Amino acid sequence: MELDKNTRAQGQVRIVQETVAGKEITLCHIIGGPLPIVYQKLGLNPEIDYRTSAIGIMNMTPPESAVIASDIAVKNGDVYLGFADRFSGTLIITGELSQVKAALHEICRYFENDLGYVVCPITER
Repeated sequence: MELDKNTRAQGQVRIVQETVAGKEITLCHIIGGPLPIVYQKLGLNPEIDYRTSAIGIMNMTPPESAVIASDIAVKNGDVYLGFADRFSGTLIITGELSQVKAALHEICRYFENDLGYVVCPITER
């Protein structure tokens, strides 16, 4: 790393980071039985039966992959599409715990086996 005279004189280091988009799912988590405040703060459907519900959240690159994941989610589980962002690669779905699990498992399966993505483990709490 090369430092200019001003940076060296002040004892500071300037770092430039770049993100290189790979084909990967970097986060896949299921929140089982979230408290109502979580739904409210995320702007999700407040009419949900919180006792049996779940929130599924994913992040992926390239970010446009969220469009494909959204389609798979709604076709493979009775889930509500809470948020899908093709610019950040974030997907949030809600529904019954079993339906959210089914949707996320199918997304990960398809991305790994059919599209050749690197897929992280699905975590749950």
